Amino acid sequence: MSQPQIILDEVVPAKKPWGARIAANDVLTIIDLEGQQAVDFLCYDGANPQDRYSATNTVKVQGNIFVGLGSVLYSDSGKSLMTVIEDTVGRHDTVYGCCSNPNNFLRYGVHTTESCYSNFESILKRYDLGRSAIVSNVNWFMSVPVLEDGSAGVAAAALKPRSHVALRAERDVLAVLSNCPQMHNPCNGYNPTPIRVTVTRPAA
Repeated sequence: MSQPQIILDEVVPAKKPWGARIAANDVLTIIDLEGQQAVDFLCYDGANPQDRYSATNTVKVQGNIFVGLGSVLYSDSGKSLMTVIEDTVGRHDTVYGCCSNPNNFLRYGVHTTESCYSNFESILKRYDLGRSAIVSNVNWFMSVPVLEDGSAGVAAAALKPRSHVALRAERDVLAVLSNCPQMHNPCNGYNPTPIRVTVTRPAA
């Protein structure tokens, strides 16, 4: 049997952004190399990047605030962008969005110079997209339990090294991520670490 073709295989250093254009039917796999590393993620219609990932459409269509195996990431216009086809974790956050330097001050009283928001700004600029392209994102490998009274918060999650999620592109997409630099809550175990990303093309 023919093996999938490797289109891309990169290690994203701790605290850094990454992005790539991914062709329809190709598979993006995000691997948490050391465990307990949150990855903030956004995707866009490759033919019309103004049509962005929509957390509200994704949640409403599937009737669940978490994403996991079988979840479809929908755009503002209702197009399917990517589908989760492998997941070793079980559920991932759609609620908490990305950290930012102003938000870090509001929540923790600290002035920071790096954040997922600034990472998104940096990587999106390479694709001629600005701040308006940054919307509520998926947080892979991040645990945000929601209690019956509606309270929520970032929780520690004992994730094994090499936990991964794989997403099939349902159309040509632009995918960007921030390998989260947060040091003030347990999403990264207070120790940001590298991740690995691969893009593969199924055998004909």
